[in-house]
Amino acid sequence: MPFDASKVPSHLLIKVEQPDHPVSLVSEDDARQRAAAYPTIMWGAPVFGCAQEIDGRWRIIRLNGDSPQDARDSLASHFRRLHSETPSTPENAARRAEYEKIYELLDWEALDELTVDGYRYRIIRAQTFIRMGPDGPEPPRPTDPDPYPPGEAEQYFSHLDDVVIDPAASTGLTGGLLRVELISSAYHPATVAADVHADSRRAMDTHPNVVLLPVGFTVGKLVDGSWRPRSATTYATPQGARDAGSFVMPDIRLDEDTSLDEFRAAYQRAREEHRPPRTDDFEVEGVRCRVTRVETFVRVGPDGPEGPRPSDPESHLPPARLMQDYHDEEDDLASDPD
Repeated sequence: MPFDASKVPSHLLIKVEQPDHPVSLVSEDDARQRAAAYPTIMWGAPVFGCAQEIDGRWRIIRLNGDSPQDARDSLASHFRRLHSETPSTPENAARRAEYEKIYELLDWEALDELTVDGYRYRIIRAQTFIRMGPDGPEPPRPTDPDPYPPGEAEQYFSHLDDVVIDPAASTGLTGGLLRVELISSAYHPATVAADVHADSRRAMDTHPNVVLLPVGFTVGKLVDGSWRPRSATTYATPQGARDAGSFVMPDIRLDEDTSLDEFRAAYQRAREEHRPPRTDDFEVEGVRCRVTRVETFVRVGPDGPEGPRPSDPESHLPPARLMQDYHDEEDDLASDPD
C-alpha cells in the first residue's frame, strides 16, 4: 500500500520518484550502469564549510575547507563582506555593528554555532567519496554537464556554494539506494584512530540521514599501481579539472639555484605552451592521469546538518589568537637571556 511521506520527519525522509523527463531518464540509466561498473566506494577527506538557516532550510555559504577552522575563517570573511556591502546609514547602524562584532569574535574564538541578525549559522562537515572499479576511479558520466572548451572553464566558483541542504528533495532510484547505503556507512576501524571511528559511528545516530550534494571533478594519477590525487582541488566541471589538473607546479623542473625571476619565466612559458586535454584519460610525462568524479554528502539530523566532530583535527588557531601566540613567543625569546 502507498506510504504517506508527509508523516515522516524530513530529516528521515528519502523520497524516490520515477523520472519522466528524457534527460532525467538517461541520467538515471547512467547512474545505474556506473554503480555496477564502479561498485567500490572509497571515502576521501572530509570537507568543512559554513551554512545559514533560512525558513527552516540550511543553505551552504561556502564548503571548501580542509578543517573546521578554515570554515570559521570563511564565515568571518562572509560577515566582513556583509559589513562592507551594507550601506552605512542610520537604519543599518545596528546591523553593521553586529556584523563587525561577529567577525571580530570569530577572529578570536572557535565557534561552530552563531545567531546573527536573526539567522542561525553553523560550521558544517561533509564527506567526499569516489567510486572505484577494476580500471580505476570513475570518470565523468556522459550526462555530466561539460560546457566549456579547453582552457576556458570557469574554475573560480564552487559547485557547492548556495546549495540548499534538503533531505526531502526527490531523487531517482539509484540515488535513493546510494543514500541508504551511505546512511549506515562509517569509517572502518582498521583504517582510522579509535576516536575517529567512534565519532563516525555516533554520527549515524545523531544525524541519521544523508543528502547528496552536486558532483565535482578532480584529476588522479596512477603511481606504482595505485591511484593518487594529482590535483588538490575539486572543480565544478570536468574541463575545469582538466584545465587545472593537467598542469601543476611540480611539472616545472628547475635547478635548486634557479632564481625567482627564472622560475616565473619558466612558469609563464609552460602555461603558454600547455594545451589542456579534452579527454578524461591522458598522460603527463608518461604518468597516466584520469579526470575523476568526486561526490559529496552531508549528514543531517532533526536540527540540520552535522557540524565538526571532536576528532576532526584543526589546521590552525583563530587568526587573532595565532598572532597573539606568535608575538608572545617573540617576547619570550627576546626576554630569555640565553
